[in-house]
Amino acid sequence: MRISTKGRYALRLMLDVAASGGTGYVSLKDVAARQEISVKYLEQIAGSLSKAGMLRSSRGSQGGYQLTRPPEAYSLGEILRLTEGDLAPVACLEGPENHCERCDECPTLDFWSGLYAVVNDYIDRFTLADLLAEQQRKRYGPASGTGGEK
Repeated sequence: MRISTKGRYALRLMLDVAASGGTGYVSLKDVAARQEISVKYLEQIAGSLSKAGMLRSSRGSQGGYQLTRPPEAYSLGEILRLTEGDLAPVACLEGPENHCERCDECPTLDFWSGLYAVVNDYIDRFTLADLLAEQQRKRYGPASGTGGEK
C-alpha cells in the first residue's frame, strides 16, 4: 500500500486549516505557499473535502476554508479513505463482500485480512488534533505541553 500525493496533501491541507484554530477562513493561496503545493491541486483536494462535509468554504476577499468539526473529531483514516479510496492491500478485500472464487480455500486471505485490519486500526487511531500536537512538539520541543504519546 502506498499513499499518493493526494492523500498526503489532503492531510497537510487539513492540518494547515486546523492550525488556524478556527479563527476565520484560511485561503488556499496561503496554504499553498506554506505547504509548497500547487493552488490548482489544493483546489481539487479541498473540493473533495468540502463535498464530503469536512471543510466549509466561503468566497470573497476574506474567504477560504475552515474545518466543520473540531480537530479531534477527524480521524486520519477518514481523510485518507476519502482521498485514496479503499486501502485494502489486495483487490479481493475491496468492498463489503469478497467475490473472489478462491476465498474459501485461499491460504493467504487471513494474512491480507489481518494486515488490512491493522492498517485501518492504526490510521483511525490518530486525529488531526494528534498531528497538531506533533507539529507543536517538533516546532517548540517537548516542553510545549502537548501531553502524552499514543
